[in-house]
Amino acid sequence: MNMNQVKAVAKERGVKPGKLKKEDLIRAIQLSEENPQCFNTSFSNLCGQEECLWREDCD
Repeated sequence: MNMNQVKAVAKERGVKPGKLKKEDLIRAIQLSEENPQCFNTSFSNLCGQEECLWREDCD
């Protein structure tokens, strides 16, 4: 997902992107949804969220 798409999701969720980097913005969206902030962390392989919107971009 490119940054413009991530910003669009953020806007839908009421998260202001400001000057956040992609990773930080995705984690802010995860936090707003009360989900684990696991995008591209050491926990991302263990989170079990296979249907996650960010899964394709997550390392």
